[in-house]
Amino acid sequence: MTVLSSDNQDEHYKDVKSSYFNLPALDVSEAFPQATPASVFPPCTSDYYQLDDLLTPEEQGLRMKVRECMEKEIAPIMAKYWEKAEFPFHVVPKLGALGIAGGTIKGYGCPGVSITANAICAAEIARVDASCSTFILVHSSLGMLTISIGGSEAQKQKYLPSLAQLKTIACWGLTEPDYGSDASSLKTTAAKVDGGWILEGQKRWIGNSTFADVLVIFARNTTTNQINAFLVMKDAPGLQATKIENKIGLRIVQNGDIVLKRVFVADEDRLPGINSFQDTNKVLAASRLMVAWQPIGISMGVYDMCHRYLKERKQFGAPLAAFQLTQQKLVRMLGNIQAMILVGWRLCKLYDSGKMTPGRVSLGKAWITSKARETTSLGRELLGGNGILTDFLVAKAFCDLEPIYTYEGTYDINTLVAGREITGIASFKPAPSPQRSRL
Repeated sequence: MTVLSSDNQDEHYKDVKSSYFNLPALDVSEAFPQATPASVFPPCTSDYYQLDDLLTPEEQGLRMKVRECMEKEIAPIMAKYWEKAEFPFHVVPKLGALGIAGGTIKGYGCPGVSITANAICAAEIARVDASCSTFILVHSSLGMLTISIGGSEAQKQKYLPSLAQLKTIACWGLTEPDYGSDASSLKTTAAKVDGGWILEGQKRWIGNSTFADVLVIFARNTTTNQINAFLVMKDAPGLQATKIENKIGLRIVQNGDIVLKRVFVADEDRLPGINSFQDTNKVLAASRLMVAWQPIGISMGVYDMCHRYLKERKQFGAPLAAFQLTQQKLVRMLGNIQAMILVGWRLCKLYDSGKMTPGRVSLGKAWITSKARETTSLGRELLGGNGILTDFLVAKAFCDLEPIYTYEGTYDINTLVAGREITGIASFKPAPSPQRSRL
């Protein structure tokens, strides 16, 4: 008996295959005509307690503007780009036309909306596609907000107007390979030289970094040992940004590894208002609130998809919505969403009044993401086999939620931030081992 090598076997089977094996996949509407795929996005049915009434007319109008754009422009293409792990650059002008980049920043061409309106926008984008929501949040609530909080007037005038229109894109580089939750211990350095600074180090998981025009990079000042922030241009000599491959979630987001090898940054591109990690925390507090609204939007989209699917899909002579077990799961999902929205809304009001503490927003982000995890898991169950297909949204949302559960503080770290605030005792580092008794 002749045993072919693996390469020869592949060639052999290619030769014997007929065109029967090489046909393209059926369109999902033809392969599974009983339910509508998420490319035709379902109407919003998750506001059971009419919480939209808590919003101002301006906030409601902005919500509908963003919802219409996402359902029309993003829903039809999101599964294809998610599968390819590529970014749909052609939609950037359409997102820019919404006029939401820059969020609460006033002036410089930014919208200057309320924190609630900014949060609602984050949720509405995430309802259809979490990756697009992360793209905007990294650009706006991290990159632009840092320039707004820590930048000079000249820097704001120079960078913010173009960023507000999404004509240029920002990213935000804090996390490093060795320092995630312990971000304040970062090792990237900034050494003072004539006319500027030399940056050396490495960043990881930086969203938008492979195509950003402006990179906000945090580094340790070698003179003061404090954390400073610098604006690095995409074509700076010594800068390298490469895409992180093989992600299971937020696949459209282009997360990158950044390597800085003696990158020169001029004095005018150091942000003068970022002089310690406490200054960085001012940005993180606002962005953590925005991130808390992403799982709310994801859960809304999953519920909307399940609500339509269960009415369309029939088994045993009845729509799935007619069965007690499916109704019970659907109601659990809906209850979670009402509670999540109320917590998120209350955090916005605390922020407005200056009462949103690090512990409060950390508890909110941790709790909301945990409830969103439960909600998307229930949705995956409800869709049965179709619950593992990106065509019906839930599988994609299920995977996209995992990185959100982790970034902007993992669930565990956020609970420790809240725990420190309510007890007055920090427990981030392991307790010292007690000395052994001679007995």
